[in-house]
Amino acid sequence: MMIAVFSSKSYDKESFESHNNGVQFKFYEANLNLDTVKLAAGFDGICAFVNDHLDADVLEKLVANGIKMVALRCAGFNNVDLAAADRLGLKIYRVPAYSPQAVAEHALALILTLNRKTHKAFNRVREGNFSLERLSGFDIYNKTVGVVGTGKIGGIFAKMMKGIGCEVIAYDAYPNDELKKAGIEYVSFEKLLNKSDIISLHCPLTPETNHLINAKSFAQMNDGVMLINTSRGALIDTKDAIEALKSGRLGYLGIDVYEQEEQLFFRDLSESIIADDMITRLISFPNVLITAHQGFFTNEALSQIAVTTIKNINDFAAGVENNNEVVLQN
Repeated sequence: MMIAVFSSKSYDKESFESHNNGVQFKFYEANLNLDTVKLAAGFDGICAFVNDHLDADVLEKLVANGIKMVALRCAGFNNVDLAAADRLGLKIYRVPAYSPQAVAEHALALILTLNRKTHKAFNRVREGNFSLERLSGFDIYNKTVGVVGTGKIGGIFAKMMKGIGCEVIAYDAYPNDELKKAGIEYVSFEKLLNKSDIISLHCPLTPETNHLINAKSFAQMNDGVMLINTSRGALIDTKDAIEALKSGRLGYLGIDVYEQEEQLFFRDLSESIIADDMITRLISFPNVLITAHQGFFTNEALSQIAVTTIKNINDFAAGVENNNEVVLQN
């Protein structure tokens, strides 16, 4: 199989080449879109990431170029038009789980950093400033943590917070019996918003969850609440989050994803003018912490992504049934 890898970075190339067993990869830094889809000509399949465009127009051009399969090196597939893929007979595969611990741990890192302001303390000490003024935080122990979505990542995160000594409540359309046995209470979404001191989002992006956190949601939260998002940026309405920050309803915001991240994340824009007014506004708040979609970024996760993606490609080539295939649900 000859595979064109889009949106690739040096770490993708290193990881895929170190685990390869027969697939011929060509790595492109460019995102996949209507302008770059021609790069796929002559290949059997492509490998795509979270910010690649896989809408109907792009999928049609891929098929016209001879592409037979798409290997997503991520768990989410909200950027894929599955109906178009099904109509075109194009197989779509994903990596459903690589290191859920990595993302859960990153959510915890955002909480601890925001709360104890360790990023600010680090910069102060480097400048010879050893003052503790304006660095106070709060005990996370005994606080109420609301977990929205208790799949693999959300479940691990919930157990982590329970282990720290928090009261953990959760909202999910499909409650997890194991978490219930661990003492985690499932409540309505409204009750979770109303009771939580810290809210962490761990659900997929669907039409139902798009802007799940909006002005109405913020109105139901306690003043000074901490909100963490390591899932998908569009779960939060950024405009409403900015207003909640300005009013004080939102006391802390930690995000590893952003709804307009496609033109920003995974790029070095340090010498550029950033035209996105919303993210520059977010950056200006002292109680906002933004990381650039690095929650998955551990050595273990990169290895698992490469191993699973290569298996998906080889299984397709061999005609072997694979549970990682994304199938359109009727």
